Amino acid sequence: MTTPAPHRPPRRPHLYRAASDLPYFSADGESYLAQTTLRELKKSRPLRVLSEEDFAHWQAYGYVVVREAVPAEAARRLLDFAWDFQGLDPERPDGWYEDRPFRSELDRQLHVYGFVEAYHHQLLWDSRQSQRVYDAFVDVWDCEELWVTQDRLNLNPPNVRNRDRALIEPTDRGFDIELHWDIDTTLGVPPQRVQGIIALNDTRPESGGFQCCPELFRRFEEWKPGQPADRDPLRPAVDRDEYPVVRPDLHPGDLLIWNGLLAHGVARNTSRDQVRAVQYLSMMPALEEHERLRRSRVDSWRHLRTPRWNRTLVGDPVLHESERYPTAVLDELGGRLLGLTSWKDRDGSGSEEGKPSCAASA
Repeated sequence: MTTPAPHRPPRRPHLYRAASDLPYFSADGESYLAQTTLRELKKSRPLRVLSEEDFAHWQAYGYVVVREAVPAEAARRLLDFAWDFQGLDPERPDGWYEDRPFRSELDRQLHVYGFVEAYHHQLLWDSRQSQRVYDAFVDVWDCEELWVTQDRLNLNPPNVRNRDRALIEPTDRGFDIELHWDIDTTLGVPPQRVQGIIALNDTRPESGGFQCCPELFRRFEEWKPGQPADRDPLRPAVDRDEYPVVRPDLHPGDLLIWNGLLAHGVARNTSRDQVRAVQYLSMMPALEEHERLRRSRVDSWRHLRTPRWNRTLVGDPVLHESERYPTAVLDELGGRLLGLTSWKDRDGSGSEEGKPSCAASA
């Protein structure tokens, strides 16, 4: 007779401490545990980019807009790149819906949503290592030692034909592109998470784009106790008259940062021939102790490999970016934001294995 194996509780993920004075801890570099929530954080550093009113709005309503965080012309160049990368002509709307084979159901959904699977082009890194963008995230986290996400672009044409959202099977629970949270809101101690986008063109009501529920964020602790125990942890069920959904007005180069506890989503593009275009970009406290994660980030940049931090990053199905252009050149700030150079190396004299933060090291 075989003795049954003893029951073991599931292993808790190992938490790494970020390389910051403030104690931030994370297992994956996305969600963080902290002594104080970001909405209750008391600043220890002077604000760099946000005004006092901006910071108060961020803490009360869960989002803030930084006007022209990158130059408008830089945003327009990224928009041109997004069209070119997709092989689409902005003057030929009929060509935005050409059929192509899909590798999986996820691949088809990403096509409907308009994601552009490019992560490492120089223009993307120029935004990431922008001093003004970095300073805005320093204001939010109240810490300087940050890593930047290696994320992608979004180019969302009108949601018709093979980009119609009706093609995606609806679900009753969990993620909903229209309105969702980025964290499990049923947890007693919710993790801290921050996300962001840079607008590449002007927002218009009919072209859809980022929308959120700031009044629910403001009143979340008041709202939560009255909800059923089995409520959806990711999808809010709220009266939209009481908790209205709003769409912040964005222009090319504007940076929008939001708290993971802010219910948000992407509205449908109901226009005839307009697109919604953004770069996804966020920064988190740097997990320099997490050596495997750090090396993965550096390797992804150096060899233009599809990042592994998010399962929905799938790489371009037609021609992978590693076959299109060279490794992006990083400045001193970019090297630190990637993890190539440690934040402990304050004089900037060295980087990983003594290599400079430039394409020549690839």
